[in-house]
Amino acid sequence: MINSIYILPLLSVILGYVIAIFFRPKSKKNLKLLLAFSGAFLLSLTVMHLLPEVYEADLHHEAEHHHHHSSAIGIYIMIGIVFQIILEYFSKGAEHGHVHGHDKMETIPWLLFFSLCLHALLEGMPISNHNHLAYGIAIHHFPIAIILTTFFSNAMLNKKAIFFFMIVFAFMTPLGTILSESLPFLKEYYAQISGIVIGILFHISSTIIFESSEGHKFNLAKLTVIVLGIVMAYFI
Repeated sequence: MINSIYILPLLSVILGYVIAIFFRPKSKKNLKLLLAFSGAFLLSLTVMHLLPEVYEADLHHEAEHHHHHSSAIGIYIMIGIVFQIILEYFSKGAEHGHVHGHDKMETIPWLLFFSLCLHALLEGMPISNHNHLAYGIAIHHFPIAIILTTFFSNAMLNKKAIFFFMIVFAFMTPLGTILSESLPFLKEYYAQISGIVIGILFHISSTIIFESSEGHKFNLAKLTVIVLGIVMAYFI
């Protein structure tokens, strides 16, 4: 039986792609509420579960090796934030649903493709030790898949190219999880890599929360889904 930590992030992208192709959702408001929920859920999982466990693992590693300096995880978190800002220069913010324009596309936007795939690959690496994160990534990728597929369709990108883009994107997060379980190098530097991913998730999720409504204004519906995301993450 295939483990759900691999299948959930994969299926969320495929489901988002199918919904965008066959149902063509028109309501931007509902998508923005879903984005706000996913941002709050992902940020809460990161803060409540992933962050404390990574610090604990790092402190345990230092104690085993008789190190007494302060933890460097914070540095790796900041590296992750800066790295995500650099990625967004190439992806134009597609990781948090920030895609605009309807100019016709002749070929796959390769810079967008590679930056999104690298982002998704890195997101999958901590999942091997923090299985609950698979739910957060899946919920995060679902609306992104809908928005990206709709964007490419409106830009008249070839249907085969759209399918190729989305299917490769779907497999990146499970691939990151598999690599982190299989490669000794990644296992050895698990805490540092997780710190970088935490920085990426901090930046992505906080940006989603503040960009998911016009003018960055909070309303009751948005506040409700954010609180729901936090509560659900707490009980996982």
